[in-house]
Amino acid sequence: MRVRALSSKGDYTFGQGTGNFLINNPACVAQEVKTRLALIVGEWYLDLTAGCPWNTQILGYDTVSTRDLAIKSVILSTPGVQALMSFSSNLNPATRAYTISAEILTIYGVTSLQSINILSSIS
Repeated sequence: MRVRALSSKGDYTFGQGTGNFLINNPACVAQEVKTRLALIVGEWYLDLTAGCPWNTQILGYDTVSTRDLAIKSVILSTPGVQALMSFSSNLNPATRAYTISAEILTIYGVTSLQSINILSSIS
């Protein structure tokens, strides 16, 4: 697996040749997971089923029973992910922040997604 590395702001990196790529390591898969979590279902015209069901299962009222399952499903269906070893989420109603952390087993080894902060209108 080969993916272009992203900067700390989420932009593609350029100018360092092969240094701009993540190649065959757990970080490749972690970046793929983060990218899929940021994509809204129906947003990418080439595959309207790709992405995370933000509008229907994660954001809004009465999503307590569906949001963690939806996030886990996106993680587990990402190419290169073999298993979800641990998962935790936290909702802060005061700031409307939904934070997830996960440890995943990939085809290249274990990696973790730490404190992915998702600001939303979850109640």
